[in-house]
Amino acid sequence: MDYFKKLLDLLNKEKEEDRNAYLKLTENTGAADRRAQGLSWYPVAIRGTEPGRGDYINVEIERTTHKDMAHQFRFGVPAALFSNHDPQKDRVEGTITYVNNDRLKITLYTDELPDWSRDGKLGIDLLFDNNSYDEMQSALKQASALSAKPQEGRLINILTGLKTASFNTLPPVAVPRLNASQAAAVQKILSAQDLAVVHGPPGTGKTTTLVQAIIALHQLNKKQILVVAPSNTAVDLLSEKLTDEGLNVLRIGNPARVSEKLFSLTLDSKMAEHRDNKEVKKLKKQASAYKDMAHKYKRSFGKAERDQRKALFNEAHKIMKDVAATEQHIIDDLVAKAQVITATLVGANHYTIRDVLFDTVVIDEAGQALEPACWIPILKAQKVILAGDHCQLPPTIKSAEAAKDGLSTTLLEKCAALHPEAVVLLEEQYRMNEAIMGFSSNVFYEGRLKANIAVAQRLLFEGDMPVSFIDTAGCGFDEQLQGTSLANPEEAAFLLKHLAKLAAGLNPADFPTIAVIAPYKEQIRVLNEQLAAHPELIQYADYIAVNTVDSFQGQERDVVYISMTRSNTEGEIGFLSDIRRMNVALTRARKKLVVIGDSSTLTRLPFYANFIDYAEGLNAYESAWTYAGD
Repeated sequence: MDYFKKLLDLLNKEKEEDRNAYLKLTENTGAADRRAQGLSWYPVAIRGTEPGRGDYINVEIERTTHKDMAHQFRFGVPAALFSNHDPQKDRVEGTITYVNNDRLKITLYTDELPDWSRDGKLGIDLLFDNNSYDEMQSALKQASALSAKPQEGRLINILTGLKTASFNTLPPVAVPRLNASQAAAVQKILSAQDLAVVHGPPGTGKTTTLVQAIIALHQLNKKQILVVAPSNTAVDLLSEKLTDEGLNVLRIGNPARVSEKLFSLTLDSKMAEHRDNKEVKKLKKQASAYKDMAHKYKRSFGKAERDQRKALFNEAHKIMKDVAATEQHIIDDLVAKAQVITATLVGANHYTIRDVLFDTVVIDEAGQALEPACWIPILKAQKVILAGDHCQLPPTIKSAEAAKDGLSTTLLEKCAALHPEAVVLLEEQYRMNEAIMGFSSNVFYEGRLKANIAVAQRLLFEGDMPVSFIDTAGCGFDEQLQGTSLANPEEAAFLLKHLAKLAAGLNPADFPTIAVIAPYKEQIRVLNEQLAAHPELIQYADYIAVNTVDSFQGQERDVVYISMTRSNTEGEIGFLSDIRRMNVALTRARKKLVVIGDSSTLTRLPFYANFIDYAEGLNAYESAWTYAGD
């Protein structure tokens, strides 16, 4: 089918770009450089080992220094244990099975640790993640083959627009604590035979709606539900909320926040608690004892010793086969008893649930999900629920060419366009003052959003303006190119001065949470540097977060300042033209939104001209010149 052939081509472009970026970062770099990139833990120490599945070994590793350095290690990614004595030769590959702060577990593709692992100078390298791409490619090929079959291909053909979605007529279901549009979304999900789409703009309670829909689905047909999302954070949130509602949730994979509550939902934790685990522990201990005895034979030995060593290893392997069978029995038992299974998109094909089929698959954050990854869980489903907002941040794509040719268009976006009858827009938002909400509602949501009465008129203090656009045109605050990024130090200084004046009039005992957002990393660096040296604001540093738009996706603050950064005579605005990203920035504030930028540069794009008109209509437009004497 051409549909999947095109997706495969786009995915291959993305994989190539991703691999080249990885090679560029890692080729001819030492362990310290890779560590700085977040691709290595070095140095590390081995804290424990135990026999793993098949002929593999599970190793627990701790990083012993540089513990505060950010890294990209996560569950399911390929990695290698290496010795820095000879890192090219002395290395063994494996898969990360657990990460928590400064400890991780890795399954190494060997049945015993190599001799060089006893000589120190050990590290762990992240490898290029072929596995995720392999899973996505395999899913696309499978979907393409199934689409030709009338029965098995029905859902695939609906999602790709060749067939229409169908709905049953059900009596209205009473769902407590939900507003009218949320209840309509639950009703749509229950009545859908194959597809329902929940379009959740900022602050409209998408997660609450999904949780109630999953509970109602389970009550309706008592069948197991698979809940997935592209990020571990989203999977964790749903896992926790569904557990709080009393459902038996099994979390496949490693939570991003390893809280006790979340860890108790994981396969590792539930296996450890299982009644048959005592037997597994006993057998593993026996296998380890046989291996230890075998290792006592030195390298130079005769035939009798060699035979004895081989016999001990064979005995250990025989026991490990019993372990594998018992563990599989435990896994099957836990999977069968779970009412809801949660995982990331790629995690949906974890060996524990690879062959499990589900009546319903729920994909949350589908507006940020790469389409090829969505097909991994979809192939397990009779019916799919897509939830998210395609008017907010799109998926992160490394290949500009693949993005331009269609990889940045999500399945959620396609289905919302192809099947409007399957879509319910959540219309009531609980986050923003209605003036903050209004522009976004008009541009992205057909003016259909309304603010809940509890937040509609909420202000930072009585008489305050909830929205301000402060125009720096003519102030000479020019952008500066620094490396590959942009900064505007004078705009940053103006923003912090404005914020300091606001802060001075607020009650320190009830100080609001504040986000300072900029679209460029260099401007973030400049803002953080200036904030650290700002005498009036330093006392409030704990309340002020400075970061890029992407980092605030899904978050909210009382007050949001946006530094638009761009100011040039050519009217160049670069990726400020990504208005979905700007939609995220404009909808993070609960009580006050302050946008600072150069109108003569920004208004080359109608979106910003319209925003400035909107601010003027609220009497919320000011020129930075009015602050010149401050």
